[in-house]
Amino acid sequence: MTELDDVMGELDGLVTERVDAGFSDLDLLSPDAQVAAMIEQNEDVLAALRAARPDIVRALGAVTGALRAGGRLIYVGAGTPGRLGVLDASEIPPTFGEPPTLVRGLIAGGPDALTTAIEGAEDDEARAVADLGALAVDEHDCVVGISASGRTPYVVAAVAEARRIGAATVGVSCNARAALSRAAEVAIELVVGPEIVGGSTRLKAGTAQKIVLNTLSTLAMVDRGKTYGPYMVDLRATNEKLRARAVRTVAEAAGVDRDAATRALRETDWAVKPAILICMTGASAAEAAALLQRADGRLRRAVGERA
Repeated sequence: MTELDDVMGELDGLVTERVDAGFSDLDLLSPDAQVAAMIEQNEDVLAALRAARPDIVRALGAVTGALRAGGRLIYVGAGTPGRLGVLDASEIPPTFGEPPTLVRGLIAGGPDALTTAIEGAEDDEARAVADLGALAVDEHDCVVGISASGRTPYVVAAVAEARRIGAATVGVSCNARAALSRAAEVAIELVVGPEIVGGSTRLKAGTAQKIVLNTLSTLAMVDRGKTYGPYMVDLRATNEKLRARAVRTVAEAAGVDRDAATRALRETDWAVKPAILICMTGASAAEAAALLQRADGRLRRAVGERA
């Protein structure tokens, strides 16, 4: 038996590789029916997420625990899952004001794989170990491996190495009893079933995985005091759109008009948190900054201390 036969045998047992016979006439359907089928397929995503909710909660605990300990959140994936990890990581600095080193995304094949398929890279286990070494991953970090099949060698090897080092580990896959689940301490298995185009796991599987990553990173930032209710209060107002959002955020959160919000933002060099404190409490910019420092940057705590 050849190595190819071994891989084919593995894939034969994966739900994500199956073909749904219900779509044998997909290419014959009207555009309206095709679009309806694509939309209805995503109902499977919510069902899978609901079923995995306890494991997502456990994974969130692993992520927040690592960040509280001074560690990082590191996503590892190949192909579409790798791109999803890099995408989610890249949104953290502008949305929550964190440094780009706090949440990182590793993709098999490196940056070139973000725009060009480098399929062979997903089999390189040695590269996975080297990539973790280049980031100096240690016991304070949390490594989240993402693989629709749950068998991607690069991802499984990275998670196994991270666990050996002592880092917290999470595996996000779309098959039950996946190799990635066995490698990680916390396993999230999003069994969404066969794709409308067999094996195209950028579809339901990708959607489900993206929602999990959004959930982990967003709620980890909530835990770090990066929000005030539904407001992103550490956004970086680096362009006109974001400055407009900052004005709206301060006005709504503090219950003032937009002119007052704009004045406060100008006093704080467009920092949202202290601007809200100025509007809510009448503090000066210096007083607002001191309040936030004492409150470890947590706006709700700072408001309570000033009340």
